[in-house]
Amino acid sequence: MLTPVIDEDGAPFWEYAARGELRIQACAAEGCGELRFPPRPCCPHCQSFDSEWRLMSGRGRIWSFVLPHPPLLPDYADQAPYNAVLVELAEAPRIRLAGNVVSAPDAPLNSVDPTRLRIGAAVKAVFTEIDGVTVPRWILERG
Repeated sequence: MLTPVIDEDGAPFWEYAARGELRIQACAAEGCGELRFPPRPCCPHCQSFDSEWRLMSGRGRIWSFVLPHPPLLPDYADQAPYNAVLVELAEAPRIRLAGNVVSAPDAPLNSVDPTRLRIGAAVKAVFTEIDGVTVPRWILERG
């Protein structure tokens, strides 16, 4: 797996993920409150350097997805066919997170039949530790 590069601005995201929480950085300036991802030091809306991390429900919808085709990165080739998705968060439709839809937190990347994926399908965040980093993944919600 490609492990994330954890920088100073994004470190809290990964610390919260290790606790099983999906949190998104928000501007803490009075009157702004805009959510932003990826994390950065300055609000692109009001230029404030004040920020906080807001807890999200972990629910969202598949905004886009792809099924990679060969040639694949060697670490992923044995898991094909797998998916890569962009998930639009329910509370923050302008925030989209990349990841994979799996059948369970620790399931392999190819654990969901690709024919089950649809734009707009409801998903929920789950977390698993890979190579010492806890990463969010997504499971399809029923109903």
